[in-house]
Amino acid sequence: MAGKLYVVGTPIGNLSDFSPRAVETLSAVDFIAAEDTRVTIKLLNRFDIHTPMVSYHKFNSRERGEEICRRLEQGENGAIVTDAGMPCVSDPGELLVQQCHERGITVCAVPGPTAMASALAIAGLPTGRFTFEGFLSVNKPSRREHLLSLRQETRTMVFYEAPHKLSATLQDMYRILGDRRIAIVKELTKVHEEVIRTTLSEAVERYTNEKSLKGEIVLVLEGASVLPQTAETTLEEAVTTAEELAASGFSLSEAAKESARLTGFKKGDIYKRLLDKK
Repeated sequence: MAGKLYVVGTPIGNLSDFSPRAVETLSAVDFIAAEDTRVTIKLLNRFDIHTPMVSYHKFNSRERGEEICRRLEQGENGAIVTDAGMPCVSDPGELLVQQCHERGITVCAVPGPTAMASALAIAGLPTGRFTFEGFLSVNKPSRREHLLSLRQETRTMVFYEAPHKLSATLQDMYRILGDRRIAIVKELTKVHEEVIRTTLSEAVERYTNEKSLKGEIVLVLEGASVLPQTAETTLEEAVTTAEELAASGFSLSEAAKESARLTGFKKGDIYKRLLDKK
């Protein structure tokens, strides 16, 4: 009989958040797949857990996932953990879960702290409907395309970000999405936990060239305003939208393409009008 894979949430800062069920599960399984064994060993030592670990991260996920699945198929039980929070959400463990399901291996959740939900709960922005956007790409064109796709998103948006990328991300958000409310949540569950409720324009000014930030940051961003549609968008309005995008740093071709997506007009018509105005 095949074993099971347990997806175990770990503390995002405060070790007191580690649940008794999580301790019991990690103590009972045959092995633990850890994102960084050097980080996880500290947690295991704190709770006197002696289960052997295997390394599982984005650089070895496919091959190591096959090895883990074979062990589970042979009857062992395993657990997967990330450095902090719930594994398999914006995390390489997503692939392992898929591999297990493809092989008919049972996957069980042992819930734990999640930075996304925790930040959303204390950000002071609407929570009835939201969208989790994870980490933005470090590739500038990909990051820009991601943000462009969110220009008309009316739900509250939640992002993860690394400290060294915060300034550039805030600048891109402001340039592409315009000014709106944002909560910058730092050091969740730790001594210096902080929620900075501000606007994108103020955040850009505040965090330009900021070098002292540490730890993962959660950004909770206000959705776009829902405006009453009293009339259909005209071509001139579509051109104006493209001009705004071009002024933000996009090429005329990219601006025309995005305006066409937003308004329904043909890219060629918008692009021609832009050239005429030039």
